[in-house]
Amino acid sequence: MLPFSRVTIIGLGLIGSSIARAVAKYMPSVRVTGYDADPQVRVTAQAIGLCDDIADSGGAAVTDADLVIFCVPVGAMGAAAGEIAADLPPDAVVSDVGSCKESVAAQLMAALPQARVIPAHPVAGTENSGPESGFATLFQHRWCIVTPPEGADPLAVERVCEFWRRLGAEIEMMAPDHHDRVLAVTSHLPHLIAYTIVGTASDLEEVTRSEVIKYSAGGFRDFTRIAASDPTMWRDVFLSNKEAVLDMLQRFSEDLSALQRAIRWGKGDELFELFTRTRAIRRSILEEGQDDARPDFGRSHD
Repeated sequence: MLPFSRVTIIGLGLIGSSIARAVAKYMPSVRVTGYDADPQVRVTAQAIGLCDDIADSGGAAVTDADLVIFCVPVGAMGAAAGEIAADLPPDAVVSDVGSCKESVAAQLMAALPQARVIPAHPVAGTENSGPESGFATLFQHRWCIVTPPEGADPLAVERVCEFWRRLGAEIEMMAPDHHDRVLAVTSHLPHLIAYTIVGTASDLEEVTRSEVIKYSAGGFRDFTRIAASDPTMWRDVFLSNKEAVLDMLQRFSEDLSALQRAIRWGKGDELFELFTRTRAIRRSILEEGQDDARPDFGRSHD
């Protein structure tokens, strides 16, 4: 039995459009309604046949939904939820895909106090954005972290978990605050570092007469890929999860200072030990199946 029969997606960017495509591929009998606050996005989604229906307002999108998924920047969750509050069916389950869970849960539950809110975070994505960037296999063999609030309806939690399993994801349950600390170091801090390094290179570009870009090595190209991610989304992530991000940034700054000292004083053994340890972590990620040497995690865009 399918966990839901009528799904509404609010926000039709990379994740929202990928959910729509994945539902069509893996649960073709489920009806999908989409809505985006940007009229041009709605026109594009309609033109490419992204959903069964594209609504003209958030309220109209949710009138018969049994699952509503918010795929908007984390800072916009409260406003988006408020827009649909008057039209949300009483038995609908509400979820999201944001990478900050404490702040998102608070926004959703404040705007929809009677709703069954089960936050979730599929740990998947690319640097691309927009309704044309999604693909059905984005969530295959990737983790989806579900962070139900205390006292959540167990059946609603299981239905959300089963929905993501049907899209190919592996499920992990976490407390919201623990999720935010984990993601601060595994996702948020790396993005912050990437934005900083690429910004530094941009500042040096005039000085080096385009050599920074012209002679980019693989490492710098990887940073530019991460730094190409949606700026609105990441601005909201850093502001919404600022305590955990600042904590991890302080830890990183201390480690970076230690690395500076090791280089300054020629401590080769210390450098070698660090690089050996971090190389082993990379191998562990590959062994866990959480990366692939092929582009886009080896996934076909269908």
